[in-house]
Amino acid sequence: MEGFRFTKFDPGDPRPPFDRLFDIFKEVLLHTSGDVAEALSWMNEIDRQHKLTTDEYGMGDFIEDLKKRGYIREEDQELVMTPKTEQNIRKSALDQLFGKLRKGRQGNRSTRYSGQGDETSTDKRPYEFGDLPESISLSDSIRNAQVNHGAEEFRLEEGDLEVFEREYKTQTSTVLMIDISHSMILYGEDRITPAKKVALALAELIKVKYPKDTLDVIVFGNDAWQIEVKDIPYLQVGPYHTNTVAGLELAMDLLRRRKNPNRQIFMITDGKPTCLKEADGYYKNSMGLDRKIINKTLSLAAQCRRLRIRVTTFMVATDHWLQDFVSEFTETNGGSAFYTGLKGLGDLVFADYEKNRKRSI
Repeated sequence: MEGFRFTKFDPGDPRPPFDRLFDIFKEVLLHTSGDVAEALSWMNEIDRQHKLTTDEYGMGDFIEDLKKRGYIREEDQELVMTPKTEQNIRKSALDQLFGKLRKGRQGNRSTRYSGQGDETSTDKRPYEFGDLPESISLSDSIRNAQVNHGAEEFRLEEGDLEVFEREYKTQTSTVLMIDISHSMILYGEDRITPAKKVALALAELIKVKYPKDTLDVIVFGNDAWQIEVKDIPYLQVGPYHTNTVAGLELAMDLLRRRKNPNRQIFMITDGKPTCLKEADGYYKNSMGLDRKIINKTLSLAAQCRRLRIRVTTFMVATDHWLQDFVSEFTETNGGSAFYTGLKGLGDLVFADYEKNRKRSI
């Protein structure tokens, strides 16, 4: 006679089929650099291998729902992502990398000074001409009136008023540099997709939690150029060398235009600088740490330090000789450096962004 047999309970995914497939689809879109047709081809292959769909809801139903819900559309006889999908990908990246965050009040940069700022402090002081009415502490002011004038005839005078201190807030301007050189996909390892995910998450973080901050995104290979946040999912690695100098020069130029004393650069890269642009073309050396290239890079690191622009480098490589270069670059700039695998990259970006924001100015 056989008794009870216990097995591990598998509740499955209780979400509707579209939601489950859409999460996978967004991830695949990052790997295909926003190519919807290629992403859907991958989805069909994944479905064949892992049986994502059922007899009641097939991949054709999913594609039709993507169109009906406004996530993809036909443009010049091709399927393309819509801005709604781009925003959804940013939110998903934020949830994956910075999932512990909660949406807060408008995120301006805190300082150690108080005054007529945006955020109420617990400290109080006597009322001064020009203080906002909403900053008055009613309970403390009424108590002062009773103490100062007695309880026979209540009156509230200017000298009785107390107000809450308010903390000053400042902005932070950030430039995110993304390496799109060929080494980001070298040896069959995909490093550009996690880098894109970090950039998307950081953009959404600033938009949601620190809406008055600014974020500029640039990419660098043989040259450097600025892109929009909406362009990040479509980034592809090119047959480029690594012109870190061009990236730093463009980042510094963008930060000068911001006219903001609180400025920083985040640089995500996986290798050494290998390229310079000169009057007659490009000077390249991918074989080692070329002193001509390195000296120019270190010179810009020192210049950033004089301008009080902090550079935080995220090196997605663990070679000792590369770490030695990054250490020298960091010491010259006075910034920070992290040597990390791809898995923890997002957490490190978030941690350092928060650290920089909390620093008193």
